[in-house]
Amino acid sequence: MAFDAGMVLAIANELDARIVGARVEKVHQPERDEIVLLLHIGRENLRLVISASPSNPRIHLSNTSKENPSAPPMFCTMLRKYLTGAKVLSVRTLGFERIIFIDFEAHDDLGYPFKVTLVAEIMGKYSNIIFCHGDNMKILGAVRPVDFTTSRVRQVLSGMLYEVPPAQDKKNPLEETREGFLSSVYESEKRADKFISDTYLGISSLVAREIAYRSEESFAHPAEALCDEFFKLVDTLKTKSFKAVMIVDENSRPVEYCFFDIIQYSGMKKVYFDSISQLIETFFSSRDNSERVKQRAADIFKVLTNTKARLEKKTAIQLSELEECEKKEEMRKYGELITANIYMLKKGMTHAKAVDYYEEDTPEILIPLDIRLTPAQNAQAYFKKYTKMKNAELEISKQIENTEREVAYIDSVLDSLSRASGQSELDEIRRELAEAGYSSVQKQNSSKKVQPTGKPIEYITSGGYRLLCGKNNLQNDYITTKLAEKGDWWFHIKNAPGSHVIMFAGGEEPSAEDFTEAATVAAYNSSLSDGKNVSVDYTLIRHIKKPSASKPGFVTYNTYWSAVVTPDAELCEKLKKSK
Repeated sequence: MAFDAGMVLAIANELDARIVGARVEKVHQPERDEIVLLLHIGRENLRLVISASPSNPRIHLSNTSKENPSAPPMFCTMLRKYLTGAKVLSVRTLGFERIIFIDFEAHDDLGYPFKVTLVAEIMGKYSNIIFCHGDNMKILGAVRPVDFTTSRVRQVLSGMLYEVPPAQDKKNPLEETREGFLSSVYESEKRADKFISDTYLGISSLVAREIAYRSEESFAHPAEALCDEFFKLVDTLKTKSFKAVMIVDENSRPVEYCFFDIIQYSGMKKVYFDSISQLIETFFSSRDNSERVKQRAADIFKVLTNTKARLEKKTAIQLSELEECEKKEEMRKYGELITANIYMLKKGMTHAKAVDYYEEDTPEILIPLDIRLTPAQNAQAYFKKYTKMKNAELEISKQIENTEREVAYIDSVLDSLSRASGQSELDEIRRELAEAGYSSVQKQNSSKKVQPTGKPIEYITSGGYRLLCGKNNLQNDYITTKLAEKGDWWFHIKNAPGSHVIMFAGGEEPSAEDFTEAATVAAYNSSLSDGKNVSVDYTLIRHIKKPSASKPGFVTYNTYWSAVVTPDAELCEKLKKSK
């Protein structure tokens, strides 16, 4: 579902009740198009997120802190100048538009109050965050300035007066009458949901489909039924009786979200939330983070995908060469048969006819000969081919093993990248690739052993045992070879990329529940996090070996046990140690 005008009304209603009267403590800009205000009201600290991301625009309260850039952008610096210490006066909307105005009372250097307004325009790819001064709404700055080259209809530049986006040629549902609705329905030939979304302002396709779906039970008076359901929605908006609901699939992945109950997805599970903010954050958090990381890590993806493509091509060539080496026994047989029949052969013959005693039915076969060589030399040539193929088979097998190990390493980095959550983790992966020789990043430090700068994920089992989970191969090596001791336990998903998980037992014997929880954490932090009944290997640290000159994260072990578990996100979140 798009963040439509109904959702804007719902979140504005919630913010009006939660943040009016709050003071701005800090202002952050973790992303180029995202602002975070840290607010304080009474004894409560709140974090307000406003995102103008083209794919995931939103505004909501959040409990999640993000990594901030070392140097704040200019827009963030300006907001800090005006908003630090400012008081939230009001949260308001404009008609049924997807715009929220947050008014603040700030003070100048002499202590005189003045009004500033933060405008959040939640409009898909046209979303923006605009900062204005005074009642005349003079623009001081914007996350995404719009000049004449971008739009001839509406410009958003410092010094200009703020203007609302051009009105669409649609009706405001909050101002509609039953007579007007029925008249429009009878005149329209469109499908019911299409009619609603095309005729009325700010209604998403999901909400339009829901209205049409609820009205389908009435076959006698379809227009009146559609009208009834439409005005039930209008009544929800006017009375502000919102309900935060999310539709999830069988794997608990978010599918849709809405500000009122949804019944059209009869085969899917519904999850209800206590607040609209909690709903928005849950729905967008993983999706938005995934897209952000993909944008920031484009260079890493390029290195990894190009390297993997090269390795796969190399493996195909090696397998072809290995298949050719399977003819070595035939070369040896030809050499021996020529030697056995050498008395019948002369130089200049093109073929040697011989009885193949290696086959049960002893057939006669023709062996190709080089007319420039004597029979003895032809035999020696076949023996040389046999020896060459035999040696090549051993060497190619080693090369294939090394290539497969290298592909496994690239897959492990891709797995780490898929779970990276911030710039520091991406930088750590870049340093890892530089150390492994895949990237030119920080070549000057390539001779030194790179140590991880980030912190592993920490969990606490039900029995009180501490778990550490590496976010990448550098952290995997660090917790396994530096922090863990011989009496601690090591966990890893079986035959797939994933994080190392260490259970610090200190020589004690944890309970079966502790082992299961540690194995579940290892399964969840792996490439098989969406699987069911996956195998996790575990063993004591004293059985883990780190071969010299091996790739980061690579270890070997022979003595181990295996547990079959199903990755459980809720359990892992429950076990995660709070900051």
